[in-house]
Amino acid sequence: MKIRKSGRPMVCPTAPEKQRLALVGQAIGLSAWRGACALCGRIAAALALAAAVQAQVATLSAQVATQANSQYQTPEGRQSIAKGLGDPSRDERQKPQELVAAMQIQRGMTVADVGTGVGYMLPFLSRAVGPTGRVIGEDIFDDFLASAKQRVADLGIRNVLFMKGSETDPNLPEGQVDEILVLDVYHHFNYPEKMLAAIHKDLKPDGKLIIVEYYKSKDAMPGGRALTHIRLDKPDVIKEIEANHFKLVSEGEHIPGSQYMLTLIRN
Repeated sequence: MKIRKSGRPMVCPTAPEKQRLALVGQAIGLSAWRGACALCGRIAAALALAAAVQAQVATLSAQVATQANSQYQTPEGRQSIAKGLGDPSRDERQKPQELVAAMQIQRGMTVADVGTGVGYMLPFLSRAVGPTGRVIGEDIFDDFLASAKQRVADLGIRNVLFMKGSETDPNLPEGQVDEILVLDVYHHFNYPEKMLAAIHKDLKPDGKLIIVEYYKSKDAMPGGRALTHIRLDKPDVIKEIEANHFKLVSEGEHIPGSQYMLTLIRN
């Protein structure tokens, strides 16, 4: 078989080339590659590359937190979650004062609480930044934001503003945030690469990303739920975040055996 293109003959491949072409054909689900010509081989290679790229894109765009987010899909589910998020006894378990101290927040800073929920952390962050600072409470659900706004209003807090984000971007002011807190929320990111890219963009050049997350272990959450609810354990969380242009500067336990804290900067 000969194929002419621009007047130049293209001859059939040698036996070893045919063997390689057959393997390419099998890789992309084609069968009739015996006797294929060199041009067909290049087409096959291009198709194989396109298929590989498409598979990689599909992996990156897949929702990775389906299990963790299942209860958040209905107003009734979120209402049930909100009761736990706003429980007054949560202070004893979550240790918010210790968390704020560990974040080393300075007066006058701009701090964002990504995935604020009902606004549990907002009063603590508000006091830390003082009247000259500001706190941004972000969430993707209107009902959670409404509850957070009511909480702030009831406490007479004046240095908190709110932002509705999306699953790929918290929509914070670009380059203006000193610290971004992600408390018990990282495992809910459906699109971590896109969220981390947006957070990277929103931080000041010397800004910090604070991750507080559950261990992926039997005792980290009641009933062993962390084994299925949490997507990655700490080493893989660090690896994933650092792969998206951040650098780990400190790590430690926040609640022994249950939660750890990571501090990262832009890289």
